[in-house]
Amino acid sequence: MRVLFIGDIFGKPGRKALFEKLQGLMQAHRIDFSVANVENAAGGFGLTPQIVDEFLDAEIDVLTSGNHIWDKRAILPCLTQQPRLLRPHNYPPATPGTGMFIGDSRCGVRVAVISLQGRVYMQAIDCPFAVGETAIEEARRQTKVVLVDFHAEATSEKQAFAWYVDGRVSAVVGTHTHVQTADERILPKGTAFITDLGMTGPYDSVIGSIPDLALERFLKQMPARLEPATGNPRFCGAVVEIDEASGLAMSITRINIPA
Repeated sequence: MRVLFIGDIFGKPGRKALFEKLQGLMQAHRIDFSVANVENAAGGFGLTPQIVDEFLDAEIDVLTSGNHIWDKRAILPCLTQQPRLLRPHNYPPATPGTGMFIGDSRCGVRVAVISLQGRVYMQAIDCPFAVGETAIEEARRQTKVVLVDFHAEATSEKQAFAWYVDGRVSAVVGTHTHVQTADERILPKGTAFITDLGMTGPYDSVIGSIPDLALERFLKQMPARLEPATGNPRFCGAVVEIDEASGLAMSITRINIPA
């Protein structure tokens, strides 16, 4: 089976790039299941229920997120009501929503998706290694195809987690930095990995925002409201081919195309 992972969708330019390219990529790569990181889809910060519906109507199977999922309070009821919208699984148990989805793909293969968030240079939430291991054990009781979105700042933390679960999950894909890495590979025991999928959004920017506004922060060390840029929108992500019997990856192909 083939899985399409879509890198952080940033604001309206990212949504436009997604909708323009998604169906063509799904057909060209014969995609059976798709996962998109959507925590910055509404104006570059957070998410709204309307946008969730638009993504699901576009046949994205699971929506993952990260620390910005809380930026718009209107999304909180949706986290509880919509099982295909995930927040990181290692937030405290009382937090709205869940970080794991298990369901069927278009080809009938059962798939588990786990969303986790790192702790290096980020909030001091529960350990993603411990929480992730428990979630993987639970998921593997139902399917061998297990996909992990590891949302983290530090490349070392993303890579360490991938090595930790190598052979126990089908793929670990990094999100959060909005800068795609060129290190896609299959680890020795069969897990596909890329440190960061990159951003589906405007690349003439500072990780999605208008450069001049970002420069205000760096040059003057004063607060400045960031807004999405618009130039050079791109669709970024990866396609992973998985052996259905073993749940191990056979190939990973990086995607970075203009919209």
